Amino acid sequence: MKICIGLSGGVDSSVAALLLKRQGYDVFAMYMQNWHDIEGTLHGECEWEEEKFVAEMVARKIGIPFYFVDLSKDYMARVADYMFDEYSKGRTPNPDVLCNSQIKFDAFLSAARKLGADMVATGHYCRKLPVTGADGKQLAGEDGAPLWSLLEGSDLNKCQAYFLCQLNQEQLSRAMFPIGELDKPEVRRIAAEAGLPSADKKDSQGICFVGKVDLPVFLQQKLKSVEGDVVEIDRSFYDSLEAPSTVEQMARPVKYRPADGKVIGRHIGAQYYTIGQRKGLGIGGHKDPLFVIATDIDSNVIYLGEGENHPGLMRKALRILPQEIHWIRTDLRLAPGQSMRVRVRIRYRQPLQQATLQMREDGMYILFDDAQRSITPGQFAVWYDNGESPAPEVLGSGVICE
Repeated sequence: MKICIGLSGGVDSSVAALLLKRQGYDVFAMYMQNWHDIEGTLHGECEWEEEKFVAEMVARKIGIPFYFVDLSKDYMARVADYMFDEYSKGRTPNPDVLCNSQIKFDAFLSAARKLGADMVATGHYCRKLPVTGADGKQLAGEDGAPLWSLLEGSDLNKCQAYFLCQLNQEQLSRAMFPIGELDKPEVRRIAAEAGLPSADKKDSQGICFVGKVDLPVFLQQKLKSVEGDVVEIDRSFYDSLEAPSTVEQMARPVKYRPADGKVIGRHIGAQYYTIGQRKGLGIGGHKDPLFVIATDIDSNVIYLGEGENHPGLMRKALRILPQEIHWIRTDLRLAPGQSMRVRVRIRYRQPLQQATLQMREDGMYILFDDAQRSITPGQFAVWYDNGESPAPEVLGSGVICE
C-alpha cells in the first residue's frame, strides 16, 4: 500500500511519517502551499518557505520521497472566499474545518492519488475504526461501501476530531491517523529520539495554512471598514421579555434595536466582531468585562453586555438548516420527527454538552440540557455518540444557522 503523508513541517506530521515508515509502508511526503498573501498575518512572508524547508529536511531524515504542491487557487476558491463571505454576513466561519474537508482530504487527496497514493495520512490526533455489527463484521453504508467511524484521539488535550467533522465516508476510507493513539509528550519524545528537525518546533496557531492574523486587518483585504455605534444592553431589558417555551423559540436569538440600550462607543465595522468576543472592544468604565452579544450588519451596530453570564450570551437551543446537516455516520441519519440523545460541541475544546437532536422539516434543532454561552452563527455544532467512552465518536455536524 502506498501512502502519502501530508508533511507540514510540524512535529505531529513528522512523527506520523516516521511511524508509517517504521511499519513498512511505501510512504512519500507532500507539502502543500495554500496561501500567498501576507496582509494581516503576524509572522512575515517567509513562514511557508521555512515550513517547507523543515518538512523537506524531515523527509530526508526519514528517507522518504518529498513533493510540493501549490493548492492556493483551490484554497482561495473553496475556503478563503467562503470565509470572507461569511464574515460579510455577520457570521463567524471556521476555515480549519473547511480546510480539512475541501483541501486536505479533497484537493490534496486528488494530487496524492495522481502520484500513486492509495491513502492519505495526517498528523491529526484522532482515530478511525470500522463500524461493526454484533457479529464483529464491518457494516456497509447505503452505497454498499464499508462504514467507518471517526473517534477522538487518546490525548484529550489535543484531540482534533472536531476539525474533521465535515469528512464523508469516502474521504474517511482514504484517511490514516498514525498518531491517534499517542499523546503529545510521547510524540515529541519519539521525534527527539529520532533526531527529527521538527522535534522542538512549536505548534502552529491561527487560521489553517494562513497563520496567526490580526483579524480586522486580514478581513480588510475584502471587507470595507465602516464605523458604527456600540450599544450596551442592560440586564433589566430581559425582564420584559416572555420566556421561550418551544425549541424553535429557544433557538431564535433576541433581535435588538438601538433603542433597547445606550450608545457607549464606536466600532470599526460590525463584520469584524463575533458573538462572545471580549478582547479588542476598547471600551472601559465597567466593573465586569464587556462581551459582544449580537451584531447587526444591516444597521452596522454591535451590541454588548456586561459580565460573562449576561442573559444575551445564553441560549438553550440552536438550529441547523437542512442543507447544512452533515452525517459522517450516514446509517444513523435522522428523518423528520425523529430525535436522538447526543453529546455536542459548539466550539473546539469545549467540554462535551448533553443535548437532544430533534429533526424537523425546517432543519435540525439541538436542545441542550443546560443553556450554552456564545452560540455563534457560522460556527460548527458537532454531535458525538452519547456513550461514556473516553474516545467519543463524531456522528455528524452542521453550521449554526443564527
